[in-house]
Amino acid sequence: MDVVVVTGASGGTGRAIARRFGEKGAAVALLARGQAGLEAAADDVRAAGGRTLALPVDVADAGALAQAAGQVEIELGPIDTWVNVAMTSVLAPFTKIEPEEFERVTDVTYLGYVYGTKVALDRMLPRDRGTIVQVGSALAYRGIPLQSAYCGAKHALRGFHESLRCELLHEGSHVNLTMVHLPAMNTPQFDWALTRLPHHAQPVPPIYQPEVGARAVLHAAAHPGRREYWVGRSTVGTIVANKFAGGLLDRYLARTAFASQQTDQPLDPDAPANLWEPVDDVEDYGAHGEFDGKSITRSYQMWASRHRYLLGAATGAATGALASVWGVARCRRRSAAADRLRAAAPDVVRRYAPARLGGRRSSRPRWHPAR
Repeated sequence: MDVVVVTGASGGTGRAIARRFGEKGAAVALLARGQAGLEAAADDVRAAGGRTLALPVDVADAGALAQAAGQVEIELGPIDTWVNVAMTSVLAPFTKIEPEEFERVTDVTYLGYVYGTKVALDRMLPRDRGTIVQVGSALAYRGIPLQSAYCGAKHALRGFHESLRCELLHEGSHVNLTMVHLPAMNTPQFDWALTRLPHHAQPVPPIYQPEVGARAVLHAAAHPGRREYWVGRSTVGTIVANKFAGGLLDRYLARTAFASQQTDQPLDPDAPANLWEPVDDVEDYGAHGEFDGKSITRSYQMWASRHRYLLGAATGAATGALASVWGVARCRRRSAAADRLRAAAPDVVRRYAPARLGGRRSSRPRWHPAR
């Protein structure tokens, strides 16, 4: 039975990932701050068929994270897979974010991944096996307004991931490192993130259910040879558009992204915020946010990525079939043209046309210019 650690497991995508590993029969260690969320997540994993251990820990505390990892190995066994998911954010223009708030987002969303990776490597490298999955975002490639702290952390994470992966390859290590970039997800993030927007926050559509991300993470954990995975057509479109038309995308997002990240509902002045303290310490928020009615339940792009060899073979077969059809059609067109020519001018055909069109070779020597 594989032993898997999931940070940020009490809610949102982390909760869906933990449940999915439970369905596969794994022993899942759940790391997060909120006690109520952790207990409910543990119930989910057990109901799905897995063993579990719930440990309240703040991933921004490197020492506490190392202690938790030690406890996991004592109670569940050696860690096979470590998934970094924990995050927090502040939704506001940069000028309205306090320095300590920006620092806190960076501590959790960037350094929490760094600390988790370090803790995992300390245990995996001596055994020369294991897999670490970093849950990234389309915003690791393309920053958007109102999420400068979160986007900055995700960009930093991608740089860290690339650097560390090169080091592991250089050392010939059998510890695998991969990254999964997700689209906008329907999670409680937009219910409990600190916000200074006038209206209730929402993900930038299209919105995907957290189970889409969970399936992608499990696939990445089972196939960690790829450096990264892109999930959802919006992720692919965002990354490609930013690469080839970043300046145009700047202007487009300046016009649209303020409105697209807010609903029509005015912000509740008593809305909770989980930046400093967990919101799910007393109340369980689950994996889903409040956008079930307009969220997508599958990613065809991710399906294509998972089955790229099958698609490649099918594409090759289809190309070969089309080439054969085109060749047959071309021969038929040439044959029909020859028939029409023979019918219109039989004497000309016999005298001048090539043998394949019904003509005859002339014994008369060809004319050449004066030599």
